[in-house]
Amino acid sequence: MTRVLFLDIDGVLNSNFWNDSHQKEISDGTLVDEEKIKILAPLVKKTDAKIILHSGWRIWFDSELKPLRTEAQRLLELLAKEGLTIDGVTPDLTTEEIRKTKKFSLVKADEILAWLKSHDDITGWVIIDDLDLHNEQIELHQVKPDNTIGLTFEDVEKAEMILVRGN
Repeated sequence: MTRVLFLDIDGVLNSNFWNDSHQKEISDGTLVDEEKIKILAPLVKKTDAKIILHSGWRIWFDSELKPLRTEAQRLLELLAKEGLTIDGVTPDLTTEEIRKTKKFSLVKADEILAWLKSHDDITGWVIIDDLDLHNEQIELHQVKPDNTIGLTFEDVEKAEMILVRGN
């Protein structure tokens, strides 16, 4: 029995509230709000969910999930403080045009569905992402934090309900 949490970073573990006064940090990817990780941790522990990174941040890790940038290292350190790890990443289906225009939401649903198709032991899954992922099946499993606030306790409650409900 495997439960999976597809985790986005920007707008979830940080927010546009910070973006207003710390634009450089967000655009550099250096800002992760430690308080948001503390909100996330009980969900992962209570449901025994595996964290699958489906954020653009996934390109900052090698194939063995070792960090390639200091931002990725910091994310791992903050997760580890709460006893959390990243267990995998979704495949990258972006094109040069998508990367140039930063319209990642156009392929995120397909990336998640591709990951799920290659893992047949999943009994429950939830997506925490502030973006509209343009897919009805995905919407049934998505919790969409307000990107001006980031992850909240209410978001975590919704995510738990979706994970416990199962497929």
